[in-house]
Amino acid sequence: MELLSARDRFIPNYRCSSLSNPVAAIAGPSASFCRDMATILNSYKIPQLTYGSPSVMNTKSQSIFSRWMFPNSNHHYNGILKLLLHFRWTWIGVIHLAVKTSEVFVHSVLPLFSQKGICFAFIESFPQMSSSNDIAEVMEKGLGLFNVAMTSTANVLVVHGNTETIMILRMMLYGSIFENRPVEKKIWLMTAQMEFTSLSFQRDWDLDFIHGAISFAIHSVEVPGFQEFLRRRNPRVEEEDGFLKDFWKDTFKCWFHDSVSHKKAMNICTGEENLETLPGSVFEMSMNGHSYSVYNAVYAVAHAAHAMRLSTFRQRNPMNGETWKLNQPPWQLHHFLRNSSFNNTAGEEVSFDQNGELIAGFDIINWVTFPNQSFLRVRVGRIDPKAPPNNIFTIHEDAIVWPSGFDQARPLSVCNGICYPGYSRMKKEGEPFCCYDCFPCPEGKISGHEDMDECFSCPEGHYSNSDHNLCIPKVISFLSYEEILGACLAASALSLSLITAWVLGIFLKYRDTPIVKANNRDLTYTLLISLLLSFLCALLFIGRPEKFMCLLRQTAFGIIFSLAVSCVLAKTTTVVLAFMATKPGSRMKNWVGKRSAICIVLFGLLVQVTVCTVWLATSPPFPDSDMHAVTEEIVLQCNEGSVALFFCVLGFLGFLAIVSFSVAFLARKLPDSFNEAKFITFSMVVFCSVWFCFIPAYLSTKGKYTVAMEIFSILSSSAGLLVCIFSPKVYIMMLKPEWNNKDWLLRRKREES
Repeated sequence: MELLSARDRFIPNYRCSSLSNPVAAIAGPSASFCRDMATILNSYKIPQLTYGSPSVMNTKSQSIFSRWMFPNSNHHYNGILKLLLHFRWTWIGVIHLAVKTSEVFVHSVLPLFSQKGICFAFIESFPQMSSSNDIAEVMEKGLGLFNVAMTSTANVLVVHGNTETIMILRMMLYGSIFENRPVEKKIWLMTAQMEFTSLSFQRDWDLDFIHGAISFAIHSVEVPGFQEFLRRRNPRVEEEDGFLKDFWKDTFKCWFHDSVSHKKAMNICTGEENLETLPGSVFEMSMNGHSYSVYNAVYAVAHAAHAMRLSTFRQRNPMNGETWKLNQPPWQLHHFLRNSSFNNTAGEEVSFDQNGELIAGFDIINWVTFPNQSFLRVRVGRIDPKAPPNNIFTIHEDAIVWPSGFDQARPLSVCNGICYPGYSRMKKEGEPFCCYDCFPCPEGKISGHEDMDECFSCPEGHYSNSDHNLCIPKVISFLSYEEILGACLAASALSLSLITAWVLGIFLKYRDTPIVKANNRDLTYTLLISLLLSFLCALLFIGRPEKFMCLLRQTAFGIIFSLAVSCVLAKTTTVVLAFMATKPGSRMKNWVGKRSAICIVLFGLLVQVTVCTVWLATSPPFPDSDMHAVTEEIVLQCNEGSVALFFCVLGFLGFLAIVSFSVAFLARKLPDSFNEAKFITFSMVVFCSVWFCFIPAYLSTKGKYTVAMEIFSILSSSAGLLVCIFSPKVYIMMLKPEWNNKDWLLRRKREES
């Protein structure tokens, strides 16, 4: 209101001289103060330069004659968000003043933080102090807020306030000492609207709480000559500056002669006191962000006034064609102020954008305190909107000094511990979205980064390692001759084949002896040949699966084994029929001989051949790869095509085996010199046991071990037939040849009778 009055008179709208008319006003940083000034000064069209946040203006009419020495707030808040995300501080507390700018921050900016993964342990407002009488109330409310902040698990506290905020913070922390409340180490993250201020009684208070804090400040540089200018300040010389005397008295705790006539004992202000001797908590010799804004604001008005004066030498006004005159009204200065652009004495360009906001960035400041109540503002980063997109936000983490409680390690501020690679996050019910539990990834899935929301499957042909944080290529796997298992099975098959061939050779050598002629010599040869082929058939299952081998292996196995078991059944049936034919009046004499044996063998063989033919014609086996049976391998295998027909082959073999076992069991006590029924019974017990165990083993094994299990079953069941049926006969032929003649047989019958 004094700006609208005559000099030295508080009478608004009364001015007797044009020389006392203000051309512009510089205001800030108080939000409410700037807003109220704009409401009044805009009525008089007086330009206003504000070094507070532009968001204080709530109407367009309030901001029409305003310029802001504060850059666009979007850059400011984006910088805070980028800083939080850079350090992965996703769990924060927010403290703000109950003023317009803070309300905009809370209601408009914090929701954007939430969208980027930041959540809030608490959002509380500072008690606002409007007069010295409010100190007790402020302390009471402040201590309540202090409890919330100190008991919170958030290590980072974002403070949105103004120049009074640090003063209130100090009061809260100082008051906690008398309440015996512990002060936890926190990272104070302060906005650019704040500045360090203190009351006179806070002069000797500890500054340790601000050590390691991070704040944003309007970008500034050291102005040449500024510190020399401060050194020359002298209240005795600059009599007109009444503020300087008051500042001098409060700062140096002294009195001037004109005010201490009755206080001779007081310290006398000489005017030669040195500002550099004061601690930083009382006075800073360097120019801070707000000071730099005021400095630029003064020069912006000076440049605009200079440009307006130069325009009086032009014939016509470039805007509306009128001639400029001296002592133009203030609103005409606004045109030049709006287009003002200049380089200040520090060499930096000062200009405004179309919204009247300063085109500049923000500095990221790290506060370092010392025991003598001094502190340093260390520039550790910057927000530069004019830089390339990748360089808008820069931070030098190595230069940051953290609070002593964090042992110079980057502090964490998360709702819970980090979910490391190999784990995924799952939200906790009833908690903010950034509070979660960590669960290990399931088999076959990984998480390659920290704090992943879900695990993902490895690409085809890869598997997850034991820590579930890396995908490893699978190896090709099949039962080969090069590995020990395949080589052992192949050696066993060849050895048993040679043994079978040797037995066949012995039977051919002694083909005219009674033991060979007994129970159909041709069936014996056929059985030995089928056993020889069954052993060799096992070799079809070893090696890399190819199309021809896949077609041949199961069908050859089924047909050869059907032939072998059919021969066993035919030999057993021959014994039974021969015994039944000896009974008087029996018609079984017609079936005794080769005819019945041939029919049985052909029946078993033709049925199996038919099933295999249908199998090959409808859904034949084919080479395939199984990505999932074994975690770490791609198993090359023969896909059976039709699983039903495959088990039909096995089922028919089982049917023949059970029938053979049943007939042999019934005939095991029939009288005969060389009764094979006993040995066939034992051999079929072995055979059936092997194949009954094969089915669950086949279904439970995976990869190449499934093939190995089938080979083992083929070899063991064939070996059971070979050993149980033929070893007694080979023993007689090789070691007891005297038993293998008619005389011994006749003598034995006489002894038995």
